[in-house]
Amino acid sequence: MKPTATPGSSVPEGRTSSPSGNRTLASAKAAKQDEFYTQYVDIQKEVEAYLEFDPDTFRGKTVYCNCDDPFESNFFKYFASKFKELGLKNLITTSYDGSPIAGQLTLFPEYDEGNGKRQKPKALAFIIDHVMNEDGDGAAGVKDVELFLKRNKAARISLKGDPDKYPGGDFRSSECVAFLKEADIVVTNPPFSLFREYLAQLVEHDKKFLIIGNVQAITYKEVFPLIKRDKLWMGVTIHSGDREFRIPDHYPLNAAGWRIDENGVKYIRIKGVRWWTNIDHGRRHEKIPLMTSKENLKFSVHKEIKARAAYDRYVNYDGIEVPYTDAIPGDHDGAMGVPITFLDKYNPDQFEILGSSMNLGVPISQIAKKGTYQQGGPRFYIDNGDGTYRRMYDRIVIRHRHPTTGKKK
Repeated sequence: MKPTATPGSSVPEGRTSSPSGNRTLASAKAAKQDEFYTQYVDIQKEVEAYLEFDPDTFRGKTVYCNCDDPFESNFFKYFASKFKELGLKNLITTSYDGSPIAGQLTLFPEYDEGNGKRQKPKALAFIIDHVMNEDGDGAAGVKDVELFLKRNKAARISLKGDPDKYPGGDFRSSECVAFLKEADIVVTNPPFSLFREYLAQLVEHDKKFLIIGNVQAITYKEVFPLIKRDKLWMGVTIHSGDREFRIPDHYPLNAAGWRIDENGVKYIRIKGVRWWTNIDHGRRHEKIPLMTSKENLKFSVHKEIKARAAYDRYVNYDGIEVPYTDAIPGDHDGAMGVPITFLDKYNPDQFEILGSSMNLGVPISQIAKKGTYQQGGPRFYIDNGDGTYRRMYDRIVIRHRHPTTGKKK
């Protein structure tokens, strides 16, 4: 349950700059402290949004949570308690060697078995194919699952990992890959430091998934092509602001956004978090209401647009700069550069993604003299009108599939 989460800012839209937060997560990554545990309510809201679109999304499916410690994982708690309601076929979760949370699961003897040379607690896989009323209270829930697992040793398996390569429970280990092949849908929060590799594995095995990651993953060379080909998109419930995650007790509270609740549990608040998925949902088919170019230039609430004679144009690409999603002109039939957060509202029936500023722009060095522009990686530039050029933030380039008029503004 570990997100790839790097703080961001919403002004202007799509910009990401929060020095203290960036240092916090960079330090956590360097120290391999990327254990961030998702809260139950965030999982519940997201999963239930898919059920609104298709009540049978999970029916008859094997759900695999391969970065989660059962009983401490809210992913496990949610799917175990909703097992019958969702109509699941199987629920598989795996813990991993040395997990700071799994240490509370010493009620299982597998944690104390072995030659003593492996880091404790040892990794386990938990496999559930039904949830019954084990405690006699008339309802089937997480407590019943706990009793079932304690009574049924066949439902849990010790994970050894791959010697000298991957520890037990690592999603890359052969045991966990075997579970992945059995799964229909993967739902979890992978390590933020391994997001690229984790996503690549899901794509390689052609799995449906719902995972948490960083909004900046949009710009990753391994990720953006999937978005462009409509193989990956944003989830439903997280689009701005931040989310709070539980962290292990031994993590230091050394930055803004960390807190301890009344029970002594530690949390950190992270910006720039998103759900990533390839499961269809209703939001991605909602049409974005838009004004025309003329209406935007006259009525927009954004100073970068209102009272301007026209939208800015890039000097190194044939397209207009649209700094806010709600400022997209509905009648423009050419290319438009929009913030990466546009994907929160992206409707593939309304827009076509052409590419990004990372791969479409002509190198500014071929257009302007050195010293007149800020250097860096591939980006779009705008003429400041004084002989210098302004380097823009990362942009996704889109085009209307059905502009409101045939005239280019």
